[in-house]
Amino acid sequence: MTSPIPISNITQEWVEIMQKWHLDLFSIPTIVLTLATLLASPVLLVSIFLSRALRQETRYLLLANILVADLFLVLLNLVTVICNALRAPMQWLGCELVTALTVTSYCCAVYTVTLMVVDTYAAVRWPLRYRDVIPPPRTYCILVGVWVLAAIYPFTVMIKTHIASGNSHEKLPVCLVLISLGFIQDRNVTGIYIYFFVAALMCSLLISYCYIRLYMITRTQGIWHSRFSRARVTLLAHGVLLLLYFAPGFLFTLELVLIDRKDIPQDVRVWVSTVNMCVFMLLPRVFAPYLYGIRYREISDTVMLLLLHQHRRLSQATAV
Repeated sequence: MTSPIPISNITQEWVEIMQKWHLDLFSIPTIVLTLATLLASPVLLVSIFLSRALRQETRYLLLANILVADLFLVLLNLVTVICNALRAPMQWLGCELVTALTVTSYCCAVYTVTLMVVDTYAAVRWPLRYRDVIPPPRTYCILVGVWVLAAIYPFTVMIKTHIASGNSHEKLPVCLVLISLGFIQDRNVTGIYIYFFVAALMCSLLISYCYIRLYMITRTQGIWHSRFSRARVTLLAHGVLLLLYFAPGFLFTLELVLIDRKDIPQDVRVWVSTVNMCVFMLLPRVFAPYLYGIRYREISDTVMLLLLHQHRRLSQATAV
C-alpha cells in the first residue's frame, strides 16, 4: 500500500469485499459481546468505587483501570462497526482520532494486566513491605502514568500524520484501524513496528518472569500438589485471560506486516481483520469482569450487597 493511492479508494475496495461475503453480519456478535461486557463491567466498577476497603487495595484499582479501558474500547469498537455497517462516511481526521483512541485503550488494558501480574508477584515476594511500597495514592499516580504512556505514541503519530497529510477533509466509506495504521506506516513504518514489538516483548517477558518466580517461591508450600488446587485453577484462568488479551494484538501486528504483501489475497485480509475486530478483540473484555467477579470474593460479596440494597429500596418504593 503506497501513500499516493487515496485512502478512500482503499476503503472502497474493502467495502466491496465485505459486501461480497456479507461480513456486515459480524456486527451481530459484536453487539452481543459488547452488551455482555456492558452488563458486568459497570457493576464491578461501581462496587469497587463505592467500597472504601476495595479502593484501598492496589489489585482492585488495577482491575478498575482495566475495566475502564475495556469499556472505552468496546464502545469505540461498537460505534465503528455500526457506522461501517451503515456505510456512514467518516472524515479521515475522525478516523485517525478513533485509531489513536483505540490503540490507547487497548495498550492501556494490556499494560495494566501486566501490572496486575507484577503486583501479585510483589505481594507474594515482599508481603510485609508491600503495602508501604505501593499505597493507594501511588497506585493512582501509576495508573495516570499508564494512560499517558499508552497515549503518547499513537497521538504523536496522529498529529504528525495530520500535519504532513492533505487528506484531513477526505471522507471514508469505512473507518478501520488496520487501514488507518497501514496508511500511516508508509510514513513511519519503523516506528510503528518498533512500538508494537517492543511493547509486546517487554510485557511478555515481565509476565513470564513474574510467573516463573512465583512458582519457584511457592512450590515448597504445597499449594501445587493437588491437580485442582486453587493455585493451579487461578494460574490457568489468568493464563487463558492473558492469552485472550495479547492474541488480538499479535494478530493485528501480523496484519500490519502482511498488508503490503501482494501474494496475500485481499479477501483473506478482510476476513482476518473483521474476525479479529468483531470477535477476538472483544472476548477478553467479556470474560474479564465475570472471571474477576467470581475470583475475588470481596468483589462478589460487595456486588451481592449492592444488589440486595437495590432490591430492598425497590421493594420499599413499591410498598409505598
